[in-house]
Amino acid sequence: MKITKYAQSCFLVETKGKRILIDPGYLQWEESLLQKDWVNIDIILVTHKHGDHCHEESVKTIMGNGGCVIYSSKEVAEKYPDLNIKVVRVENVLNFDAIKIEVVKAVHGYMPFLQGGNEIYDNIGFIIDDSENRFYTTSDSISFKNDYKCDILAVPVCNHGLVMGPFEAALFAKETGAKLVIPCHYDNTKFPMSLDKIRNKFEKAGIKYKILEVGKMIEV
Repeated sequence: MKITKYAQSCFLVETKGKRILIDPGYLQWEESLLQKDWVNIDIILVTHKHGDHCHEESVKTIMGNGGCVIYSSKEVAEKYPDLNIKVVRVENVLNFDAIKIEVVKAVHGYMPFLQGGNEIYDNIGFIIDDSENRFYTTSDSISFKNDYKCDILAVPVCNHGLVMGPFEAALFAKETGAKLVIPCHYDNTKFPMSLDKIRNKFEKAGIKYKILEVGKMIEV
């Protein structure tokens, strides 16, 4: 399994002959992504409706190249009716030959500035299981009780009331049994987070982690 990180919470997972793009948003977006990186995409997964997780024009371009299917929540499908989204719900399981994708619960934090159409009511995460590794991306989620297990965890760490901070993310990671944690969401300039603080909290908790720069890939 190859995992490439892009801005915010966007990841490209390549495994078993499939290229799966998760949350392609507008932050640090460049047109070159559609020419080099986000090409030959088989599956797009979108966790919630915010534009930093779903850049509509990019998704339209990717879908326009044919052979790509997009899955997301009912709330996302209603916001982007032109994207022909296949609606999924928590506990759904998608099967693609040797790959299984589990749709799991996520709880987006709330702040008053989300009023006026930006509050998230229908948020989901995904676990991609290729029978060798389980890659879990939590979405923009605060910590919540669950029994999800994975080998690799992509977890947001910017805090600010919307998602987990480093302390909660470390505790959450331990509960999942993740052998490797990839922090994300810290590179949103609107909600900055110190990498030193992430390192400090994760190392104190005994978390094995890898901070990936935008466009960098790790193979597991």
